[in-house]
Amino acid sequence: MSDLRTLYQGVVLDHYRRPRHSGALPGATHAGGGHNPSCGDRLQLTLRVRGEVIEDVGFTAQGCAISVASASLMSTLLPGKTVAQALALADRFSAMLQSGDPDPALGDSAVLSGVHALPARVKCAALGWQTLRVMLERPPGG
Repeated sequence: MSDLRTLYQGVVLDHYRRPRHSGALPGATHAGGGHNPSCGDRLQLTLRVRGEVIEDVGFTAQGCAISVASASLMSTLLPGKTVAQALALADRFSAMLQSGDPDPALGDSAVLSGVHALPARVKCAALGWQTLRVMLERPPGG
């Protein structure tokens, strides 16, 4: 158990201190924001999608370590995925947060399965993924 906790803390702190894909994405085709009113976390997410493939991701975030790390981890997983694959990963991430069972399909994001035991932090971890879902399900031009 302490190995899992150490891994969790290491990955979360690493992505919080050095977020990947940080910043607005030049040439973005999709942009949207999310807000967690219960703790004040804010996120702006940008994507560049060509055809059905997510070419790149960018984000800016103001919030706790879990929300920033979760968005950073998500940003490393999405490039090269189709929109359908990204939505399926969002579903899997949501299911993992509810069950607490790590999902290997989520790569390093699976370390956030432990957030399941911290109900006040589930919305923090889900913020980026929920923002992604809203952006990708929005009708074009909407």
